[in-house]
Order: sequence, then structure tokens, then C-alpha cells
Amino acid sequence: MTPIFKVEGIYTPVVTPMTADFGVNWDALAAVVENLIDKGVHGLISGGSTGENYAQTVDERLQVARFTKDVAKGRLPLVVGTGAMMTPDSIALAKGARDMGADAILLATPPYSVPTERENALNALAIDRAADLPVILYNYPGRMGVHMGEEFLDRVGRSRNFCAIKESSGDINRVHLLARDYPHIQMSCGMDDQALEFFAWGARSWICAGSNFLPDEHIALYRACAVEGNFEKGRRIMSAMMPLMRILEQGGKFIQCVKHGVTMNGIDTGQMRPPLKGLNKDDKRALEQVIRVVKRTISEIENEQPKARG
Repeated sequence: MTPIFKVEGIYTPVVTPMTADFGVNWDALAAVVENLIDKGVHGLISGGSTGENYAQTVDERLQVARFTKDVAKGRLPLVVGTGAMMTPDSIALAKGARDMGADAILLATPPYSVPTERENALNALAIDRAADLPVILYNYPGRMGVHMGEEFLDRVGRSRNFCAIKESSGDINRVHLLARDYPHIQMSCGMDDQALEFFAWGARSWICAGSNFLPDEHIALYRACAVEGNFEKGRRIMSAMMPLMRILEQGGKFIQCVKHGVTMNGIDTGQMRPPLKGLNKDDKRALEQVIRVVKRTISEIENEQPKARG
């Protein structure tokens, strides 16, 4: 069955640059979007946690999404995040996404409430009805408290809109389950340090915050694995990226690292909204060193001449 929305390539959950008084820096946001388009990522996500959605009102999130869409001008698909603690807020975000002409929505489990699979599915279906857009599910039990399990997937499968899932559990058995038992739901990598494994199991996309500041390198891994089927090269690229993945996935300062990485590239993303604080000097120095090595190593891999045969 052909999906109603094809999720292919590198999708970037866009950071939200901030001014000194914690307002949105619109000029910097436009620069981030233009840079991502220029670098060749395949899709944009507005209103994800990387964009600090938890620290923004519904109106702010919709304003950021509309601005992102206006800057992109249809050059890339736009996915709007609908994650929120309260269902009415998620429905408002879904309706806003529909009204602005977004291409799809990203739909997560409401955090903290710990719904049953049935409750979670009914909540997802209500949001789906409000948007009537393609839906990328977002399974992140580490933040939400529960899995989008088999009962959930079977229930939401009654709507054809549920066409993909960002899998961020970190459980490789979930990758096996999705690939074998739910092939009609496109599986997208949402756990950065497992990207190679996702591609090996047939994933065609990677939703990765690190592509905000290292788009070329993330695209290189996608291209090697999903386009060329060259997993030997893919393993080498992934190996080069692993020190960065450890910082992002295990360092506890995920958004801070991503925003500093973008700032390193010449677009000042400013500070985080409270309660988060920026990196200290030692953290910045360590991240900068890792990024330099990642860039150099992957550039060397990409520029190698193919070995002659025979």
C-alpha cells in the first residue's frame, strides 16, 4: 500500500533561536531554515521538543510554524508537532497545521498522564480527526512514560492517515517489531545512536536534531545506507559520528548542544528558555572538538576515491 505521505531522507526538527529577552529571533530562524534547505535536508519539523515546544504557548508554536512555512515556500515538506499535555491544545495545533497547509503532523503521547494503550489511541484518533493530515507518530517512552504498543498501533491503524512513526524508544526489539509486523507504517529513526541499525532494517528516513548543525554528515549516512546500500561505508560514517551521538543521547544537555552547534556555524541561536541553561565553557569546548573531528573524518570518507577492481 502506497503511503499518503512519503517520509524519505533527513527530516530536521528545527531549533528556535531566541533573543536576549527570550523572544523568538525571527531573522535567525529564517537563516536556519534557509541553511537547511541549501544543505539539502529533505523535510522540516516545526514545534518539536528540539524547538523548545514545551516552553511555548500554542499560539507561539503556530506562529513559529507559519513563519517556517512562509520561509520554506514549499521547497520542503513541513511537519508540525502537536505534542502537548492537554488534548485540546494538541487539537488546536492540529487544526492550525491543517489551516496553514502543513504537509503532515507529528503526534506524540501526552506526557505525564501515562494513558493506557486504548486511551492513547483514542486521543491520537481525536487529534487525527481535527487535522485530517498525514500523521507521523512519535514513540518516546523515556519522556512520555508509555510505549505506543501493538494495541495502540492496531487501533490507530483504522485511520489511513497514520503513515509513519518516529521510533525513539532505544529498544532495538521495537525496530524488529515495526519492520516485521507493521511494514505499512514507515519507520523513521528517532534514536540517533541506532541510525545504522534502523537503515539496516529498512528505514528510509531519520528525524535527527543534529542535522540542524551537521546536515552534510547526516545526509552522508542516509545516502550511504538508504540510497547506495553501502553499509561498509555507512558503518565507517556511523563510527565517526558515535562520539557526537554519545554527547547528544547520553549527555543530558541535548537542546543546548544542538543550539550551540548551530551557533558555531554562524547563526546565533541565543539561549534556551527556562528552565534550561546554556552550556558552560568546558562543555562548549568538548562539543566543538568532537564536531571538528566528525566533520574532518566524514569529509575524508566522502572524498575517498573508489578502489579499482580486478
